[in-house]
Amino acid sequence: MDANDTEAALHAARALILADLAALDVAGADTVTLVEDAVVHRRWWVGQWPQGAVYLPGLIAQDVQDALLERYGRWPLCPLCGDADPHALDVEPELGEDPHWVCATTARAVAPVGSLGARG
Repeated sequence: MDANDTEAALHAARALILADLAALDVAGADTVTLVEDAVVHRRWWVGQWPQGAVYLPGLIAQDVQDALLERYGRWPLCPLCGDADPHALDVEPELGEDPHWVCATTARAVAPVGSLGARG
């Protein structure tokens, strides 16, 4: 994988995460900065392991989710379980292709990473 392919993979992953943030109306300047920080971190990571580029969407989603938890709280909240016990969705697989947001309580997939706004 050359540098152009790596940058394309990083930008594609960035776009997916930004789409999920925008879909849930949390794509403010602070959160976009968290995405940019995650992309910078993963740029180094994928430089060390170019074959890992297919894992970037899930990894960057998890990085942003962790950063949001530290600063603002859980994100994205599970839309399946109601408000009784609010909990965040998980990214599955943790290290794999085709990552999805999944409810850890019910093990049901909610949406692919990048498609929270399209879930019906």
